[in-house]
Amino acid sequence: MRHKNWIRMISVMTVMALLVAMSPFHASAKKYDGDIDSVATGTDGMVSTSHPIASQVGADVLNKGGNAVDAAVAIQFALNVVEPMMSGIGGGGFMMVYDADEDDVTIVNSRERAPAGATPDMFLDENGNVIPFQERVRHGTSVGVPGTLLGLEEALDRWGSRHRQQLMTPAVQLAEKGFEVDKQLADAIAGNAEKLSLTPAADVFLPGGVPVGEGEVLVQEDLADTLKKIRSNGANAFYHGEIAEAIADTVQEFGGSMTTEDLANYQLTIDEPVVGNYKDYTIASMPPPSSGGTFLIQMLKILEDFDLGQYEVRSFEKYHLLSETMRLAYADRAAYAGDPEFIDVPVNGLLHPDYIEERRSLISLDSVMTDIEPGDPWAYEEGSADYEIDASGHDVDNNPGETTHFTVADRWGNVVSYTSTIEQIFGSGIMVDGYGIMLNNELTDFDAVPGGANEVQPNKRPLSSMTPTMILEDGKPVATLGSPGGPRIITAVLQVFLNIAEYEMDLEDAVKEPRIYNTHTTATWWEEGVPADVRAQMTDLGHRFESNPNLVGNVQALQINYDAGMYYGVADERRDGAAIGINRPSRGK
Repeated sequence: MRHKNWIRMISVMTVMALLVAMSPFHASAKKYDGDIDSVATGTDGMVSTSHPIASQVGADVLNKGGNAVDAAVAIQFALNVVEPMMSGIGGGGFMMVYDADEDDVTIVNSRERAPAGATPDMFLDENGNVIPFQERVRHGTSVGVPGTLLGLEEALDRWGSRHRQQLMTPAVQLAEKGFEVDKQLADAIAGNAEKLSLTPAADVFLPGGVPVGEGEVLVQEDLADTLKKIRSNGANAFYHGEIAEAIADTVQEFGGSMTTEDLANYQLTIDEPVVGNYKDYTIASMPPPSSGGTFLIQMLKILEDFDLGQYEVRSFEKYHLLSETMRLAYADRAAYAGDPEFIDVPVNGLLHPDYIEERRSLISLDSVMTDIEPGDPWAYEEGSADYEIDASGHDVDNNPGETTHFTVADRWGNVVSYTSTIEQIFGSGIMVDGYGIMLNNELTDFDAVPGGANEVQPNKRPLSSMTPTMILEDGKPVATLGSPGGPRIITAVLQVFLNIAEYEMDLEDAVKEPRIYNTHTTATWWEEGVPADVRAQMTDLGHRFESNPNLVGNVQALQINYDAGMYYGVADERRDGAAIGINRPSRGK
């Protein structure tokens, strides 16, 4: 059967070839001490992250008997230190957890919220014009009330088996003693030096005005002290008291309205996934306020009857159908997606079979659609839109935000698929002086122009594209997928899934295969490997392509073969991540 493709290619020889050695941390500056490998297998669990040190931290937790949620908590704190430009306690995210005991998938939603002082027109200038995106990013009005820390604490309370103090210690040590900066972080610092130079972050990342370079040791003393306070006192130390006062003061200093009351009043939610089917597969993914799951499933349902696998994997037909499907979905996304606490999102209508067929019928292999408009999913669902329907609001910048995704599975069958973010690289660029916390610019994910489903409102969560996803068989996860990349995330997850479901690739090849991305208003992004003659054929038909290739996401993924008792992990080589398999010693003779 087709679903068995998820677990093929796992053999004894593969196991022996791909085992990753585990090494302890040194007492001095940290670096990953094992072999950096983007592919791994394990008999007792798997970790796949975008940074080798974070992978090692998570693997160490699993090796010492912790479960997947314990490892995920430790990984996120470690990423705050070693990947500070992507995520951290100054941001938010979505943690999807499969609880093997309960046989249930649950989401801890720690998406940032707008402060009480936020207004629908706060991204317009005095003449009513939209403030340029990069100016909005660097202003205090871009900073949402962070949720990551409370989300970690909630997950640990629900599913954890280890103490917070134990799980935070690797991050404290990394911040206090330092670690060797890799090329990815060095390039991020150099590329964002001007933004960082305008805030206290300059003292950490630009000492003496010079960007910290690859191979240098980065020490973050203020962040270490902050993490120690949290390690001792929990999330309460962040959302109340001196840290909360420092965060609020910093945001206000940069022109925002956040107060200590906003931090004290932050509330996360516990959500159920949006679920859909594609042929023999069941997909569980993120519901609103993320657009990820709804539009991942919508695109899959539009593509299902085209039988994509009949065309070559790098053919004109495949890329054309992907492109047209993306354009339809992103028009709907721009019009109807937002925070369900504030607006009615027509998820059922967007995924209704008749609506899917209505949208699919617009696609032809012989032409390119022009002037794409959102459809009317409300015709297939009770209710109506109580907001302006506008499909032009979200393509705000040519440099979509970045974030991080990682995935963990343990020996008991518990699985975590977790995407977290501070939005743009280094978020707003604003660091809380004396505390080392990089603050997000998540509120720029709201529409700058008021009136639509995603307009700014107090306490509202901005629209997200994060798409942590689980592929299920008989209710159990057999694979996870997820990616960073702003609005590119959904298309990255889409294409990796299709590479397996339609092209029968193993997970490594599915992740490596070149991807495309576009929306209803943008030119198509393309990666190296998308054939030039295919791009020329598509251009002749009317498609628009970016002049140069750009990366589309960074997928961290794993598979589980329950029959063989094997885990298979892949860290996307578009970043220098690592997959580490957990292999306990035999308990035989």
